[in-house]
Amino acid sequence: MKTRIISAIAFFLLLLVAWEAASLLGWVNRILIPAPSDVLRYLYGAVLDGSLASAALVTVKRLLLGYLCGIVIGLPLGLVTARFKLFQDTIGLLALGLQTLPSVCWVPLAIIWFGQTESAMFFVVVMGTLWSVIIATETGVRTIPPIYARAARTMGSRGIHTWVHVMLPASLPFIVSGMKQGWAFAWRSLMAAEIYVTILTGFGLGHLLHYGRELNAMEQVIGVMFVIVVIGLLADKVLFSPWERFLHRRWGTQGSR
Repeated sequence: MKTRIISAIAFFLLLLVAWEAASLLGWVNRILIPAPSDVLRYLYGAVLDGSLASAALVTVKRLLLGYLCGIVIGLPLGLVTARFKLFQDTIGLLALGLQTLPSVCWVPLAIIWFGQTESAMFFVVVMGTLWSVIIATETGVRTIPPIYARAARTMGSRGIHTWVHVMLPASLPFIVSGMKQGWAFAWRSLMAAEIYVTILTGFGLGHLLHYGRELNAMEQVIGVMFVIVVIGLLADKVLFSPWERFLHRRWGTQGSR
């Protein structure tokens, strides 16, 4: 484990050193591709004046609100889609089709329907999350061995009890994977919304990206991209990966390496 961490750190340090050297030697245009030192200088100033922390907090709040709403709606819809053929042929097909739709496609509809408001951003994030959760839940339930349901019926479990206490727990490893994918889609959706929806109730990371582009401040653009990547990695390593590994190990679906 330590070797893997050291290797990863060495790789990224080498990458940064090579990038800085290419900038200092004039091999790349520092206006178009700023050096790591320029990016760090921007990040340092943004941290000191509080603009970066404020934007990150606004973005994370929007993300969590829309993401949790997408899970609350998508989880039961995925269960009924897996249970009933009619829902599979309607909601399941709709989810499969809309999941392939790029997140930015929802932004024009959101602006027309809700205007330049928080509701527009909320709608885009929910749409980015919902369909992945539905598909993951349906897939998870359908991959459960039929012997589980038969064993539960043998022990007297019926109806909703079987679904809540047998089918849903057994499909949790796949649902968590879907939640992880939904988080990634929610991130992309929110960034698209914040770039195109300008509101005065709070400036997020997407707005900083947009204004960096407008001002040709590429160090700001790359710096904000770095922050977005770091937040995404932290969410994966701290929230999803441990939960995913535990469930796969607990349910015996962990592949051998």
